[in-house]
Amino acid sequence: MSAGKAPMHPLLARYLTQLSTNPLRTKALTSSTFCFLQEVIGSNAAGLPPPQISKDAAPLTKALARARIDSKAIKMALYGFFVSAPVGHFLVGTLQKAFAGKTGLKARLGQLLASNLLISPVNAVVFLASMAVINGAKSIDKVIRTVKGGFFSVLRVSWVVSPLSMTIAQQFIPVELWVPFFNMIQFTVGTFMNIKMKKMRLAAARKEAEERERAKGRDQPR
Repeated sequence: MSAGKAPMHPLLARYLTQLSTNPLRTKALTSSTFCFLQEVIGSNAAGLPPPQISKDAAPLTKALARARIDSKAIKMALYGFFVSAPVGHFLVGTLQKAFAGKTGLKARLGQLLASNLLISPVNAVVFLASMAVINGAKSIDKVIRTVKGGFFSVLRVSWVVSPLSMTIAQQFIPVELWVPFFNMIQFTVGTFMNIKMKKMRLAAARKEAEERERAKGRDQPR
């Protein structure tokens, strides 16, 4: 007697129902939440110092500062809702429509190639351009420089993660669970990269401060 499928968790079942009935809204809320959490977790895990606030600040303001919840975290949530989710919804939806009903090795390889050669580059450009604006870029020239400087680094990560996650999904994950599966992959990788970049920037800032102190000591009269 074969064992039946394991029962699905009620929360996951409700999420999939919302994903089916309101796909874009559900993806936007998911992406917004994950982008917000990536920023907050990244700031805390990297050991960034909390922002300086007045001693007379309200208790809520102090709590938010201790948790490293700042304006950038809010901007990341807005990016997830208004940019990342709609772009991903359109690109992935187009890919799924193009390969709907197609099975076999050729279809799987075609899906992998289309994902890596078409979707990944577009996602990389959108991500880098958005991060440039969030980090204070005021001109198109600065946005373009940011995209050019980070494009292949982001793309290399995508070219490693995307084929592996797509292969796992094709082999082991039911199609209806692909969205939450890829969401968790993106959240995990994004959080890891966020922590890594923040630690690198923090180390560079400390090194620069130490060099300034040494230079100041050499300039002082003996």
